[in-house]
Amino acid sequence: MIGSSSHSVGPLVLLRRTVVAPSFPVDSGFQIFTARTRSPDLRIQHNSSNCSCNSIKDGTTLQGHCDVASRLMAPPDPAPTWPPPASLASPPRHLLPHCCPLLSLCSQSLQLRLRVCTRSVSLFLSMIIMSSLTLHLSRFFSPTEPDIWSVRRVVDWKPCNWWKSTPLAALPAKTNGYIRVDCFGGLNQMRRDFCDGIGIARILNATLVLPKFEVAAYWNESSGFADVFDVDYFIQQTQGFVDVVKELPEEIASREPFRVDCSKRRGQFDYIEAVLPVLLEHHYISLTPAMSQRRDRYPLYAKAPLCQGCYNALRLNKALEAKGSELFKSIPKPFLSLHLRFEPDMVAYSQCEYNGLSSASSDAIDAARGDRKPWTGDAARAWRNRGKCPLTPNETAFILQSLKIPKNTTIYLAAGDGLMEMEGFTSIYNNVYTKSSLLNSQDFVRMHGNTKAALDYYVSIHSDAYVATYFGNMDKMVSAMRAANGHYRTLALSRRAFANFTAKGLEGVELADALWKSHREDFVMGRGTALPDCFCQFTL
Repeated sequence: MIGSSSHSVGPLVLLRRTVVAPSFPVDSGFQIFTARTRSPDLRIQHNSSNCSCNSIKDGTTLQGHCDVASRLMAPPDPAPTWPPPASLASPPRHLLPHCCPLLSLCSQSLQLRLRVCTRSVSLFLSMIIMSSLTLHLSRFFSPTEPDIWSVRRVVDWKPCNWWKSTPLAALPAKTNGYIRVDCFGGLNQMRRDFCDGIGIARILNATLVLPKFEVAAYWNESSGFADVFDVDYFIQQTQGFVDVVKELPEEIASREPFRVDCSKRRGQFDYIEAVLPVLLEHHYISLTPAMSQRRDRYPLYAKAPLCQGCYNALRLNKALEAKGSELFKSIPKPFLSLHLRFEPDMVAYSQCEYNGLSSASSDAIDAARGDRKPWTGDAARAWRNRGKCPLTPNETAFILQSLKIPKNTTIYLAAGDGLMEMEGFTSIYNNVYTKSSLLNSQDFVRMHGNTKAALDYYVSIHSDAYVATYFGNMDKMVSAMRAANGHYRTLALSRRAFANFTAKGLEGVELADALWKSHREDFVMGRGTALPDCFCQFTL
């Protein structure tokens, strides 16, 4: 804050300007800078230990009239243009008080000259140039400003009453056969497929067998359903919604199920038409659900088991829940859980090209690409503007700053192994915790991929806030469970908005402002925080 007031110093009336002067090293060499005062007859010479006022006309020393002050007493000059012209040999006069914490005043002086350290001048100018790059963003990145979580929401998502409270239709007395859901990929992808399988079993009036989690060397995985989830709790919670068995009847237990792969089916795929005849013929089938099948096409009597099974019945087994609770308790509170996705395989799969990556990151991405080449030219720009490219750690940090998330926020990094370019994030947000930093190193090494993903899931559904950078399978599941538990500080960062704004040339303050408005709108309206098939909007 800059203010001015009148002060009488001897026979003179001077205007005092209040500023804060940083300290920096003092040199023995001096260079004189002239500031505008009221007469050319006198000058002040000042160094770190003394000052003198000399008459320019006759050289008379007026030391007795010299007062040492910590602030410059002179009317403020008009602000100079920025950046300064190349010919500028000295700091602008309105910045002179920053050059030396102690300035000298002569009570008879009408011309004021400062002596400051020569080497400090270059340091001072470089400080100005560097600080100017961040001062323009200070109103967005200030830790004192309200963050995105302070914005009042208009819409929230909660579990719909139609499956939570509505009486269920009775299950048919006779089953059409047994269905085992075969699940592939990471834990949350397999969980998504199994949730679909619960609804499909009810559509087909089939008995559900515990799913098969496929062994995947890529995911460092060999665990089964019971290694992650509480089987008895699942069966108990789905009673009346769908029939579930741990073991098959003897007459069919010895044979493999007939394989039905629906994963590539497109459009308005009908399970009754395509799958029921096969189930009636073989009585025991294994099924991979259609990835493109929309759940809102399920009849309500089938959607209710899906919702109940997915969001009420699937909980981690006791061993994993205890490990997750231990991990959760070790994180300083409050904290934000961040699901950051910028691994080599993720970037390779996206077919996006990035400039400015380290050679190590570029080599890792190239190794993961295989035949999947990145888009180029207009196709690459269109792809990026559709929001298909993962955010880099540096871009993620910029968006979090735009949302006024303080830089000292405790952040739990819910992510897989192999994240690239993390220096761009941790150079801004350095209060970051990971599983590997909190867990016993031997325990961590022994963990399979599903176990690590389950711990991230547990921490994220209980964290004070959750931010997703990609909104994939884990993000959808976590945001839905947070909504079910009444945790509404949940947000998915918009890759599309970031790409579109930067494509228009926005940067700095303009980009931060645009990102703030876009994400504030998403948060206010509760977009991207819950799955619409089992959750309903409630206006606040």
